[in-house]
Amino acid sequence: MLRRAEGKVSTVISVREGLQVVRVIMRHSGKEERAVHYTDSSPPLRPGDVVILNVTAEELELGSGGYHIVLPADTMDSNLPDAECLPKGHIMKLKYTPLQRSVLAVEEENSRFHPLFQKEKTLEGMAVLLGELHSMLPVALCWLRYREQQPNQPVKMARNVAYIMTDGGALPLAWSQHIAQLEAMGWLQSTITYGQAYGGKLEAVNKFSALIAAKYAAKADICLVTMGPGIVGTGTRYGYSGIEVGELVNAVYALGGTPIVIPRLSFADERPRHRGISHHTLTALELAARCPAILPFPQNITEEYAIIQEQLNRLETHQIRMMPSVSAEQIAESLRLYPLPITSMGRGLWQDPIYFQGVCAAVDCAIQLHSPST
Repeated sequence: MLRRAEGKVSTVISVREGLQVVRVIMRHSGKEERAVHYTDSSPPLRPGDVVILNVTAEELELGSGGYHIVLPADTMDSNLPDAECLPKGHIMKLKYTPLQRSVLAVEEENSRFHPLFQKEKTLEGMAVLLGELHSMLPVALCWLRYREQQPNQPVKMARNVAYIMTDGGALPLAWSQHIAQLEAMGWLQSTITYGQAYGGKLEAVNKFSALIAAKYAAKADICLVTMGPGIVGTGTRYGYSGIEVGELVNAVYALGGTPIVIPRLSFADERPRHRGISHHTLTALELAARCPAILPFPQNITEEYAIIQEQLNRLETHQIRMMPSVSAEQIAESLRLYPLPITSMGRGLWQDPIYFQGVCAAVDCAIQLHSPST
């Protein structure tokens, strides 16, 4: 059910490419609440504008970040772009919904990259880091850039980093504050969205063409793949969107890349299914992944070691790569390079350091595999 409410814009809080954050006085309650407005399909809002809001997620308390969503403005509004100014693509996203839109996909005839997809291509061994949670992306890039600053670290391979956003979470790339910040800092050179996700610098039809686009259109040295913010979970074995990690392993392997799975680790999560190695990682690799992947893991884990060892034994078809552990203090240094807070399930570095150590182990593995000296 779509739950709607009317409000009046009181303040524009912030603006970034494709998105405004505003405060809205709700008509039914008089309370001032936050809302997100996408400016790729509607003109920017100003104080005093009356808007209709999708309040479904907030009323259901789904943890959407504390924001309502502004529904699109009247399509007859004269401030909307002319059809001649719109992209010339004909691939539809959010298809057959009232919000469907056309994009110029990297594969299609009008794209300058179309010839790349006329011939068979492989990833030529490119390291592809596959993560379940969106928060893994800024942690990985913080550690990658931190490693660049250390003496005798072979990380020149990371000069051109591409990010692929799947459609397992948020669909508009503009929703991610981390993406906007990473691009502004020059840490992230290319963004690619596929499936029903949209808003990347490059658009792709599916995961296979998105990976090829990262290698040949974006010319990436390394690629990271995660869903957007907002993983779906139901507390069941199969009913969670992060199972796509196993499918991504298959795609990377089939295209001749090196799939490196970032483990989802926790010793702070009170839910037994997420303790140690999350069942999300285990199920994706045991069930969905039909091809072998590399699973980097931090060494010197003493807390609940027996649980971890039993979980690792379940993944015998994959290559467990034990990486030298890094301290929480080192990771804290890397996070100080980045101005935004990074949390996973509401927990920061000091509440659940093993989560961050797992991400760093995967990054170090990618660096090691790419280094000509190894």
